[in-house]
Amino acid sequence: MIIIQNLYKKFGKLTVLDRIDLKINNQGIITILGPNGSGKTTLIKCLLGMVILNSGSITFNEMNILGKWDYRKQISYMPQIAMFPQNLKVIELIKMIKNLREGAIRDSELISMFKLEEFLDKKLGNLSGGTIQKVNIVLTFMFDSPFIVLDEPTTGLDPVALIRLKELIIKEKNKGKTILISTHIMSFVEEISDGIVFLLDGNIYFEGTVAKIKEQTKQNNLENAIANILQETYD
Repeated sequence: MIIIQNLYKKFGKLTVLDRIDLKINNQGIITILGPNGSGKTTLIKCLLGMVILNSGSITFNEMNILGKWDYRKQISYMPQIAMFPQNLKVIELIKMIKNLREGAIRDSELISMFKLEEFLDKKLGNLSGGTIQKVNIVLTFMFDSPFIVLDEPTTGLDPVALIRLKELIIKEKNKGKTILISTHIMSFVEEISDGIVFLLDGNIYFEGTVAKIKEQTKQNNLENAIANILQETYD
């Protein structure tokens, strides 16, 4: 379980997260939504200890994460932009990550699932964005972590790879894992999410199910529901 209390973060004079309170219970798929600049990625990076809070606290399984790093062994993280060494081959990168991290590994299964066999001996700098994203998926899911964080995981994926990603996420959820996702793809969210957190101007505007936000906004799909909220704020 993750408990975020009174989380405040600013960069210079810009407040990015303004006294956020959020509880993420074990098991299920939770999606963080919000327009650009709403604080989604900053919230994820605070959780991972990559950004230091100005104030507030985050506890992971009853342990305050401030100054800690061991808790990250229980987390697999897929960044929005994968900055891999350009001169490394795909297979070299996979072997390097396997050597750096402990735990059960299932890279062969994932390489086959995303049809990466023909790219293993190619340098990362020569790959397309979509293929890089598939490598990113393999590195994220090849360890059996109880908590998975995915920041814009669908970027650059072709329709077949997207279907396989959704199947993979649901499979991991069914193992009793907690999966936290940030994305702009509303159809993806509507299809797989158990709950959503909608951030707006550094605050939690809505927290609940997809069905609840559609009912609240009187819209028949999530994309229209979110558009309705944003239109109200612009007006």
